[in-house]
Formats: sequence, C-alpha cells, structure tokens
Amino acid sequence: MIGIRDDSASPPAPPSRAPEFVARVFSDGGWLQADLDLEHRPGQERMAHAVAAAFRDEEPLLFEAGTGIGKSLAYLVPGIIHAIDCGRQLIVSTHTISLQEQIEKKDLPLCRRLFRSVPDLGGYAGFASTVLVGKSNYLCTSRLSHALAERASLFDDAEYAELQRIADWAHATPTGLRHDLQPPPNADVWDSVNADSSACSRRNCDCDRCFYQRARARVRSAQVIVVNHALLFSLISAGGARADGAGHDASGVLFPGDFIVLDEAQTVPEVAEENFGLALSSLGIERTLRHLYNPKTRRGIMKKRGDPEFSQRVADALDASGQFFGFLSATLLAEHPVARVREAGAAEPLLRDPFAALERCVTKVADGLAEGRERDELLEQRSRLRAIRGGIDEWLSLANEGHVYWAERVGRKQSIVSLRSAPVDVAPDLERCLFGAGVSVVCTSATLAMGGEMGPFAARIGASCAKAEVADSPFDFERNMRVFVAADVPPPSAPDARSSIDALADYVGFCCGRVPGGSLVLFTSYRDMHAVAAAVGPSLSLTGRPFLMQGGDYSRTELAQRMRDAGNAVLFGTDSFWIGVDVPGDALSQVVIARLPFTTPSHPIAEAKAELIRDRGGDPFSELTLPEAVMKFRQGAGRLIRTRTDRGVVTILDSRVLGKSYGRLFMEGLPKRSFVRLTRENRIEQFRPFT
Repeated sequence: MIGIRDDSASPPAPPSRAPEFVARVFSDGGWLQADLDLEHRPGQERMAHAVAAAFRDEEPLLFEAGTGIGKSLAYLVPGIIHAIDCGRQLIVSTHTISLQEQIEKKDLPLCRRLFRSVPDLGGYAGFASTVLVGKSNYLCTSRLSHALAERASLFDDAEYAELQRIADWAHATPTGLRHDLQPPPNADVWDSVNADSSACSRRNCDCDRCFYQRARARVRSAQVIVVNHALLFSLISAGGARADGAGHDASGVLFPGDFIVLDEAQTVPEVAEENFGLALSSLGIERTLRHLYNPKTRRGIMKKRGDPEFSQRVADALDASGQFFGFLSATLLAEHPVARVREAGAAEPLLRDPFAALERCVTKVADGLAEGRERDELLEQRSRLRAIRGGIDEWLSLANEGHVYWAERVGRKQSIVSLRSAPVDVAPDLERCLFGAGVSVVCTSATLAMGGEMGPFAARIGASCAKAEVADSPFDFERNMRVFVAADVPPPSAPDARSSIDALADYVGFCCGRVPGGSLVLFTSYRDMHAVAAAVGPSLSLTGRPFLMQGGDYSRTELAQRMRDAGNAVLFGTDSFWIGVDVPGDALSQVVIARLPFTTPSHPIAEAKAELIRDRGGDPFSELTLPEAVMKFRQGAGRLIRTRTDRGVVTILDSRVLGKSYGRLFMEGLPKRSFVRLTRENRIEQFRPFT
C-alpha cells in the first residue's frame, strides 16, 4: 500500500468552492468558452453541477454521459477545486490505458490552462497529479543492483543478457515502467528486479533513484491520482484506506479522506469480481518456487546458501505442485477447459505439507540473517508461500460460501491450470468498500442505463441509493449514422450451425467490401471469429486492405493504432474490443456486430449468479443476462461516432434483434432508432454506406 500522510491532527477543512466556480466555468459564455474558446455543452454543464454537488454533499452519483459530453472535464474541474479547497485527494479510476493517457496528457493540462487563464482560478493552477500503476510495473534500482551483483547465482547466459538490457534501459528511462521497455522484458528476469517485493522499501532503496519510491513520493503530494480499475480494487482488497493508516471508522476508499470518480464504470462489477476472488495458477506457483531455487539450473536467490535441505524442500514442493495440477488437468479438466467445483475435496491437499516444510526452511534461513534487504526478500517469499498454501486450502474446501469456485485451462497452449473463485454477488462488497466509505463516489460512462433506467446497474454495484442522471450525446446521429440489420442470418441456436457461420461470413465480406473506410467487426467468441476469418480474410487481403485480427502478435493498443494509421483496415476483435477502442475519422467507418454479446450461461460465474437470482424468485435472463448484453451492445456500437464530424454505419448481423421480444431493448439502446432491414436479395440496393 502506498502511504499518503497523517491526517490525525488536521483542522476542519474549509468549504469547497467547486459549486460556485463550476457555474462560472461551464455556463454559456463562461470561462471555458471565453478563455479557452471551447464550445458550450449543456450536457457537460449539467454533469459538472451534479458532480460538484455530489462532492460537496459526500454523496454517491451515477451519471450516464453520452459520447461528446466532455465528461472528463466535467468531473476533473470540480474535483481539483474540491481537492485543493478541502486538502483531500481525488482518485480517478479508468478501465482502459487510452483513457488514462487522455486524462494525463490532454485533460489535466487543459484544466491547468483554464486555471492559469482565469485570475479567480489561479490558485488552483499548481495542482499536482500523478498516474499510479501496480508495483510490479516499476523497476526497483536496488533490486537491479543486487541482481547484477548476484548474476552468477541467479541467471543463465541468456537471462543475464536480458538483465543487462534492462540495466542499460534503466539509465535512459524517465519512468522505469515496464511498458516503456520494448520489446517487453523476460518475465522471470523482470520478477527479480521489479518493485513488487518487501526488498523495495525506503529503508533499502535510494528514494531519489528508485522508480517506485519516487512514484510513492509523487502520490503523497498529489491532489489528483489516476489509477486503473484493476489496481484500484487490488488495493481495496489489500485493505484500502484502513491499511493506509486510517482508523476503522475513518472515511476514504484508498487513502484517508479521499473521494473518487470511476470512469468507464460499466466495467466495475467485472473487475471487482476479478480482484475480490482467488486466482492461483500452476505457472505462477512454479515461478515462485524456481525463484527461490531451480533444481534444473541450480540457480535462484538461495543458491549461495548452498543448503542441501533447502534445495530438497524446493524440489519436493515442485514435485507436489506437478502432481496436484496434473491430477486436476487429467480429471476435472479432462473434457472441458473450464469446470466448476461444487463439492469440497476436488483433489488431495498434496501441497500442504511440502509448502509448510519449505516455509519453515525459509524462516530458519531468514532468522539467521541481519536486518536488511536479503532478509526482507526471504520474508516476502515466505509470505507468498503462505498465501499460496492458504489459497489452495480455501479452494479445496470451498471456504467462502458467497463465492463460486472453478478451475480452468489458460495460456496460448491451454497448458496452464488456474484455480479461481469470485463473489457470486459483488454488490455487497462494493456497497461496503465504495459506497460505504463515507466519501463521495461518482460513477460515469456513456453506457450505464438500459432503456433509460439506471436501476439494473445501480443494483449490480450496490448503489441503489445513489442519485442517477442521464445526459444524451450532443452529436447529430440522425445525420451521421446509418443502421442496417440483416434479417436472414440464422441465429447461433440454428440446427445447422454451419449455415449460420456461412451466412455470417457472407455478410461480413459483403459489408466490409462496400465500405471505403475502416471496419471493426465485433465477435463474441474466438471460434466464430476464426471461422469467419478463414472464409473472408484471404479475399479481404487481396483487395489491398490491411486485415487485422485479435489474438496474434499485436496487442489491442497496437491493433487500434494500426487501424488508425491504415485508414481502411478491417479489424476482427472479440471481448476487449467492444469497449475503449477509439478510432476517429474515416479509419473507422463501420462497426459490424456479428452476434449480440450475451455471456456464456455455462461459465461458473454466470451459472452461480443465475442460481442466486432463481433462489430469490427472480428471472436470470431479464435481471442479469439481458442488461449486461444491452450495455455491452451499446458500448460496441459506440465505437463508431467519436467526434462531432465522424460518420458511418452500424451493421447488425444478429436477426434476434428483429425476431425476439427483447430485441427492441438493443435497438432502443442505439442513438439512432431508425434502421434499414437487409436480406441477401435486397442488400445490393438497400445497403447504402456513406461515400
């Protein structure tokens, strides 16, 4: 946890002037318009007033801000003023890297320009901000120095070459962040030098040189801290504000007295589930053990101790881990890559005794060392061993009644076995740690409501008492968007599954071939995506248009950039491409929705949630499956129009929006309600994209 300050003796904070200044910043003819020459946006003004009031009154707020509202400024301006006036910290959490970068590089500098240009706001221009990422993303220079000094006992020749590359990069990088090192570092070598260790501390590190310690210093002095949802909930899970020194009854989410904005809030329930549950993998456990000592290479942090007993304990633990996960792979996961565990004792506790023995051995060695970096490193490893043993015991005994437990194969080759759990209903956890933290929590996104109602989302995140508002997008969708729906593509449940895929591929080829700019084709499964790609990819490539597909050599960020650069690419994407992809202009002229984004009902989480809803007397489809799908559908269609001058087409290839009663909820979620019905007989005449 990153500490901030001791507020125990702080005097009462003065009142916030945010509501007063918001009225003068965002009004028609106000400071934003007069001094920065930005257009007046009524929706932005309305949102800024609502956010300022929520901050002032320490109340929760759910605000759906349509594309083009300018929601970042609407919460940053009142947030910064409120933070400085009250001597508190504003936490801004986002889901995607692109929005974090926009806030850091565009929106916060714009706020600073505004404050500097208006004499009445000049006192706020010096606000300090920082972007915070997880500890494992930072290079620790003291651990790097130790790794270089102990290279013979830690690394083979290839790993040492990688270590030297990291050392050379350390002299040039201003941030020490892993994502700035290209190509990405070897995972095992990076684990030996990153800051995610007790050895990286103010006692052991030069705080002027260690990248993580410098980041901590920036956080302590910042009025605005930008994080991502995964880190936010990881820190909350580790104790949040209470772990940072606040008393049991003190307010705050991450730090004492902070207040928070959750942008892209539609992803909060899913990310919270990921971080409030259990996640252990065969690969992670093996890497932890081999970091201590690798019997095959005879290297590791304990090599110089030369203790035969220690080497044997690690070998025993590795052997037990291989047997344990091998058994699960051969039994529980023999037929399916994901399997729910409903009864305790899915396997023998083969790791319990070897890990306990190894913990004792690590403790014995650590107790013989003087206080310092090496002892801290060993005690950190002991804590990890203990956490692994406790996690496996929990998974085997299904210890948490409110969680669902499962195992799954992961990795490109599906050779890694992961043990997972997640809360069946995350709303009580979010109600406690967010909306029960005694501070204002603002949730915003372009897509929170279903049919204009915020109730389903509020219930999912434990914010049923929060005030909710919706401000529609100012863009002219009637003029700049055209919607087409294919009426003759057989649904996924059709008896002849091959005919459904063939029809899907036929339409994808037709639609992408007739739109001159770029096309983003959104799928709900890799299987469908690969089947359609095999059918139409070669012909698309022959036309000279770049054909891009998720799951290859490029990350999502790199694929989106290639699409922007190409101007006429066709990009096939699945789950993560439905949200947060920003490709303005003709480079994205069409969004093709291949299937409605319903979650797989057989996944353990979805299955357990459905059971809970049925037990309460509800209907899982209408209460869970449908609202989630409509929200994701709106997000996918929202990739198309990102600026006032953008225009293009949304093409829906799932005929269920026409044939099912729930289809109207999807169509009503689009910013343009009218659409053209396509069939293979009429589509040449009826499919009229912008040219």
